[in-house]
Amino acid sequence: FGLSVREMAAQWAVLALLAACMASAAKESVLNMCMDAKHHKTEPGPEEALHGQCVLWKDNACCTANTSTEAHQDQSYLYNFNWNHCGVMPEKCKQHFIQDTCLYECSPNLGPWIDQADTSWRRERILNVPLCKEDCELWWEDCQDAITCKENWHKGWNWTSGTNRCPRGFMCQPFKYVFPRPADLCEKIWSNSYKYTMEHRGSGRCIQMWFDPANGNPNVAVAKYYAQNGRDASPTPRAVLLLLLPAALLLWRGWYDGIA
Repeated sequence: FGLSVREMAAQWAVLALLAACMASAAKESVLNMCMDAKHHKTEPGPEEALHGQCVLWKDNACCTANTSTEAHQDQSYLYNFNWNHCGVMPEKCKQHFIQDTCLYECSPNLGPWIDQADTSWRRERILNVPLCKEDCELWWEDCQDAITCKENWHKGWNWTSGTNRCPRGFMCQPFKYVFPRPADLCEKIWSNSYKYTMEHRGSGRCIQMWFDPANGNPNVAVAKYYAQNGRDASPTPRAVLLLLLPAALLLWRGWYDGIA
């Protein structure tokens, strides 16, 4: 195409520099984002009227006030999911599921673990979010005597009534038999949305479901750490595509000018 070796080397140098810049920008892009799911906002922002346990994210949230209110209902319109499918769930256990819902719906700090989803009601999900040891173990401790009939709550329910019911042949039994260890509960109940870790709250290496907003949101630093260093912190396909488009156009223009 008429390019000298020096010119071609310069082109490759520019390409390498752009690739490095794109990688850095991709890491930054996942630090403050909302997943593409059923009730999430397009972009995070302040929500002064968040309800109850979701108020932790009022300064920067991916959920609306209405979503936060519904997250506290035994059976809300969000997913028509009933916590009380095997009898009334104890209040101390329910608080953890409400907090789990608030984290999922409201947190803008889950970007490093956003993955593609293959369901009709959401295009993205979270996968293997490193949950702090205390959060997982307290969840299990407070729910061990609650009753359920299924290990994976994402799928396999009987929805003929419009809400989730136990499938035929599934027996209701205490959580401690369905989930013998804290890791079983945190990892299996939502199809590996969370990953049990030995990391502690305040370490900067695990996501906290519970925190004191007066001291700031500790998950901001956690997301930044994993975006920069974590094995599971690859940028999402959506973020990569958005970054690739302008870079590709720039490279094409430079190549075209070089041969014109």
